[in-house]
Amino acid sequence: MKEVFLIGKVISKVEFDFMIESRYISIGRFYLETMDKKIIEIKAYDNIADFVYKKLIIGNIVFLYGRLNLDFVSAKIIKILK
Repeated sequence: MKEVFLIGKVISKVEFDFMIESRYISIGRFYLETMDKKIIEIKAYDNIADFVYKKLIIGNIVFLYGRLNLDFVSAKIIKILK
């Protein structure tokens, strides 16, 4: 998997779910629009999922470090910039 660094705007509400029979307990999903207008699905797990569910709202500008998968980015670090 490739590492990515992204800055973009949250354009969807965070969807939060619990996972059964998985190595993760919870997942948070949302969409990010990058500065060049690309739409990327972001998935965050466990503690990061809790953070995005509690803190992110539509319109937040965020910095994200994660790993690129086939059709989404798995978030490792998220910081709210604005």
